[in-house]
Order: sequence, then structure tokens, then C-alpha cells
Amino acid sequence: MNGLGRGRRDTGDRNLPRPAVAKDVAERAGVSIATVSRALNGSPKVREETRQAVIKAVAELNFVFNNAARALSTRRFHAVGMIVPSLGNEVFVRAVSSFQRVLRQAGYQVVLASADYDLDTELQEASFLMRRGIDGLILVGGTHRRGLYEIAEHHGVPLVQSFVLSPNHYSVGFDNRSAAMRATRYLIGMGHRRIAVVTGTRHDNDRSGPRAEGMRLALAEIGVTLPAEHDIVVSSGVVAGRDAMRQLAALPAEQRPTAILCGTDEIALGVMSEAVAHGLMVPTDLSVIGFNDSSFASVISPALTTMRVDADRIGRVAGETLLSILQGQTPVRATAIDPELLVRNTVAPLRTP
Repeated sequence: MNGLGRGRRDTGDRNLPRPAVAKDVAERAGVSIATVSRALNGSPKVREETRQAVIKAVAELNFVFNNAARALSTRRFHAVGMIVPSLGNEVFVRAVSSFQRVLRQAGYQVVLASADYDLDTELQEASFLMRRGIDGLILVGGTHRRGLYEIAEHHGVPLVQSFVLSPNHYSVGFDNRSAAMRATRYLIGMGHRRIAVVTGTRHDNDRSGPRAEGMRLALAEIGVTLPAEHDIVVSSGVVAGRDAMRQLAALPAEQRPTAILCGTDEIALGVMSEAVAHGLMVPTDLSVIGFNDSSFASVISPALTTMRVDADRIGRVAGETLLSILQGQTPVRATAIDPELLVRNTVAPLRTP
């Protein structure tokens, strides 16, 4: 034997410091190795102060979580990530398709994940993608867990937000509050005052919430307060729209809205379907406006008046923005792609008795 021990080679590097391992981070942060793993994986079960201690230890020790992350600085993954709230919403699917075309042409693969409108799930998905190795990440909205930004910074992964405008991050989208105000003002201009709003979840959602707020602001401009019974939050999809319409139809006749602004076209379709079941004609008895301009909006009867969101362009420009960052350029910080009100056949002037 040569004194080095069986199976061990003398590399001549015995005086070089070894790379930090998870045990070192755990000892520095005063936690277990399992806690280090959970913190870097973005687990919501880790307390904020514990996660901060782990991230501080990671920075001090220059710890790299895995070999993929160690290679991240070379930008040789040729893969980028995109996390959307739901693949059941057509507007996100269109954006993904457009984004993927741009990145594919530049030699990148796109890795897609869905967060199901849950920010903790989004954090876990983002952590997974960055550990496996991506060069950049597209997110929907501007509301995310703080840990997502910290992990992205640690891994050196640039972020681009979509469907909103953010003053602090690269973003491609629009002002949801302003878009809803335009739609509401159109209804007001048609004589409506009793206007209801139906959106999907507003918790941790900076698209639905501002749309409802925009409607309230537009009504306030004419001295009208949105009644609580006209402000409805549902889940998502056609069935949710039907549920909302059932609630509104159950109100006394003098309290029922004459117009409804919906957070998505799918919700609007459900509202229209349920309205017919209650003997209401759209737009004669009830005016409806959707949001997004989904593929069915122009072919249903009556054709849906909606705020058209150019999701294809948002996806394309978001992809171009991310590519510019990866190529060392400095793109425009925020790119506005404003929705357009498409007037079709589901809004009519208020009928006077």
C-alpha cells in the first residue's frame, strides 16, 4: 500500500480548500441538512427566519447546490423556464406557444410548469427548474414569494414578468386596473349603473384583483358604489360563471345588475349560459363583457364583447426580452401591450321602463 488508502488517488491538490457541502451550510446556519435542502427547494414549511439563515450561509460559503447550478454561470443549459398559473386558461397557452417559438429559433428548449394559482407551488416549481438548470425564467404576474427572487439571484437566473407592468423588474404586459376601467366606462356610456363584477380568485393574484378595483374606480367616477352583492369571486371557468349568475339571479329584481364585467371569457360564457336558464336574454336583458378574447368569443351567439389581450404578442416580446438579457444586452424595462375593447353583440343600451 502507498499510505493513501485503498481506492484513493493523490491529486496533488491536498492544500486546496474543498468546496462547501450541505453539512457545512447546515452547521453555519444552525439547522439540519434536511432543513437546508427544504429551504433551497423552496418548501413553504420552512420558517422565514430559518430560510434567511440558510441563504446567508450559502452566500458566505459560496455553496453551490448541485453540479447543474455550478455550470449555470457558463449559460450552457440552453433551456429556459416558464411558469403559468394554469394551462386551462387559453390566454396563457397562447403566450406559451409564442414564447416557445421565439426561444426555439434561438436554440433554447422551454421547460413549462403550472402553479395552479398557488404561489407556494410556483416557488417549488421555480426552485426545481433552477436546480436542474435553466438560463432564464418567465413568470406570470408581479406577485411572487420573496424566496423566489432570492433563489433566482443565488442561481443567477434572470426573470421576466408577463401580463403585468412592474416598475422593479423586466415585464411585458398591461395595467389590469386601467383595462377594467375602460370596459366599465363603456358600460356606463351605454346607460348602465347597476354593474356587477365576477372574477376568479384575487388572493395572491395581481390580475383579477386590479380588474375588480378598476371597475370600482370607474363607478366611483359617476358617484356609484359597487354593492357587495355585485362583487363576486369564483374559481375559474364556465361552471364558475354559471355559479356567479345564479347568485345574481337570486337577488330581488330591483337589485339585479343590468350588466356584468367578467374577469375572463370563460366566466362570461358561463354567465351567459346561466342567464338564459333564468329567462334573461343577452344583451336585451343583460349586458356582458368578457376579458382575453378567447378563440370561442367571436363564434358563440351572441358574439362576446371582450377586452382583447394580445397574448401571442406578450409571449413573443417576453421571449425577446429574455433573450436580450441572456445575450448581455439591456432591453426595455417594461413593455406595455394594452388590451383592446372589441365591441361585438353582448352589450346593449340600458332599457328604460
